[in-house]
Amino acid sequence: MLKMLRILWLVSLIIQCYHCLNLTYRVKEENSPITYIGSIATNKQFLNSFSSEELKVITFNQLQQKEAELFNVTTTGKLYTLQTIDAESLCRYNKECSKVIKVAVHKQKTFVRILKVKIIIDDINDHQPEFPDKEITLHFREGDGKGMKKSIPNAIDKDVGFKNRLIHYKLRQTNHSFSLEVFKHADGVSYLQIVLEEKLDREVKESYNVEVIAEDRGTPAKQSVLNVKIIVDDENDNRPVFAKRIYNVSVAKTHKTNIPVVIVSAQDSDRGDNRKISYHFSPMTSEMDSTHFQLKPDTGEIFLTETSSLQEKVIYELFIEARDGGNPPLSSIATVMVNVINQQNNAPNIDVNFISTRNHNTATILEDIKVEMVNFELVPLSKYKVVRPNR
Repeated sequence: MLKMLRILWLVSLIIQCYHCLNLTYRVKEENSPITYIGSIATNKQFLNSFSSEELKVITFNQLQQKEAELFNVTTTGKLYTLQTIDAESLCRYNKECSKVIKVAVHKQKTFVRILKVKIIIDDINDHQPEFPDKEITLHFREGDGKGMKKSIPNAIDKDVGFKNRLIHYKLRQTNHSFSLEVFKHADGVSYLQIVLEEKLDREVKESYNVEVIAEDRGTPAKQSVLNVKIIVDDENDNRPVFAKRIYNVSVAKTHKTNIPVVIVSAQDSDRGDNRKISYHFSPMTSEMDSTHFQLKPDTGEIFLTETSSLQEKVIYELFIEARDGGNPPLSSIATVMVNVINQQNNAPNIDVNFISTRNHNTATILEDIKVEMVNFELVPLSKYKVVRPNR
């Protein structure tokens, strides 16, 4: 029996290797359910594989996958959405947003091949850049010289498309006392500073108002405005510095929730409230990763959550922000890479992928099927069922 299973497994691999055809389609996010994507049956790449007579008896059957909740393929090969597709909930930043479904092709009663259909989800510009606050206050000392810089918060755009989330910043003011400087953090988020361009005289002017405009590169572009009030007095001029820029840790799935996975640490050379540091997840840490961990703001200890269910051979990427107590606060970013290790010796699992079924988890083989024709990928021997045609 074991030898037979191995033979069937090898046959399955051969079928997948020589009888697979990859097709690609595109669909925009946020379309209504039952949106038509395209037709497999009329795809030129597919048509070239069959004669005109064969195409008349070709049918399609979508395999059961997680993606089957999102898309549907009819027996005639037409591809539709089943629900409103939201790219932001399905995909991560800096990645092409796509899903792959498998479709079995039959010629009358005979299985022919598997189609791998890649559906690229095009992001639309449905989010605007957003600052954490609509207004902040900055403080410059009267004796500060030209070139003094103050950090301000950046905007976040939740779109996943490159242009739609790419943010351009500009400064709007009634004078030329300040300019805007923009750098990039390791997590891709912009680091903004207001730069003093001339010496301030509090007796002449004790406060200023400027606007920082964040505009994405979508079509049409969307923007938001941060109002910055600048008061001439003292300032916080040092940011926290992490002991490490990148923390690499390994953790078992059974790691206890009361023991820290890692402790991050940063120091600030300022005095008073300006050197008091609190720790937070950066907005660019994905919700998928952050839900498994909790971070103590005052100590930098990172624990597993009570409901955490870590996956083996997965690396969780956490962006940790160390923020001081200044007004406004200065911050730095460190990256924590958590590698989940396997400490158990489990038996292997067999992934059964039925091509055609009539009963749950039971493969159907017709009595009069041609020799050497295959109607399955890999099926436990105990599940074979012979069906005799009506005479």
